[in-house]
Amino acid sequence: MGCGWLGLPLAEILLEKGFAVNGSTTSKDKLDSLKKQHIEPFLIGLLEEGIEGDIDNFLKDSETLIINIPPGLRTNPNKNHVKEIRYLIEAIERGKVKNVLYISSTSVFKDDLTFPVITEATIPNNLSKTGNQLIRIENLLEQNSNFNTTILRFGGLIDNNRHPGKVLSGRTDVPNPEAPINLIHKTDAINIILTILEKDVWQNSFNAVYPLHPDKKTYYSNYCEAHSLPRPFFNHSKKSTGKIVESSKLERLLNYKYMARP
Repeated sequence: MGCGWLGLPLAEILLEKGFAVNGSTTSKDKLDSLKKQHIEPFLIGLLEEGIEGDIDNFLKDSETLIINIPPGLRTNPNKNHVKEIRYLIEAIERGKVKNVLYISSTSVFKDDLTFPVITEATIPNNLSKTGNQLIRIENLLEQNSNFNTTILRFGGLIDNNRHPGKVLSGRTDVPNPEAPINLIHKTDAINIILTILEKDVWQNSFNAVYPLHPDKKTYYSNYCEAHSLPRPFFNHSKKSTGKIVESSKLERLLNYKYMARP
């Protein structure tokens, strides 16, 4: 569910590995391109009033559902994404889907002046609008006994074309210069999802972040210098807040080694 920047290349690799893949999009313009790539396309939208589109046929005969959709709270901060997911859970139950992989975010953990080390044993505690809704969704899925759920919390997702260093280049007054970075490359994100599917690892939660955490000022200044971009200027007037997200459980349980250094 969600064939965008991450979901589309994931679907393509799943097809190469012999999976049959249904893919959802909210854009009519994408339906033909998905079909040409042998992804069975469905136009589906989650709304607070219900689900638009043929959700039952999308889920029919599917063993595993990967939920990879952004909450959309940046553009619509008053949106009730939890309500949308409740409708989806009802459809999952009707479709008798066996496994659910929910792509969540490390933003379920709040930043702090002490830069706490976050592990999978850390209880999610971010009470922001986005963080709170993601936590509630994680709990709804994990507590449902009708299917197996694994929660996968990604740090900041990047690749060579989509990188925050390009956005920050030349900016002034960038906050939190001393905060540790928590990033993961799209290559590792896709490979981790594949590993969970291939090893059949369910009823778990994982943090997925590359295990190096230089401070924001050092990392983005070096990135811009290495790519001949104007360096950003950081605001040191306020103390930085942040966290260090550890993903040793993922590395241990999945026997996974990160491939792409951010």
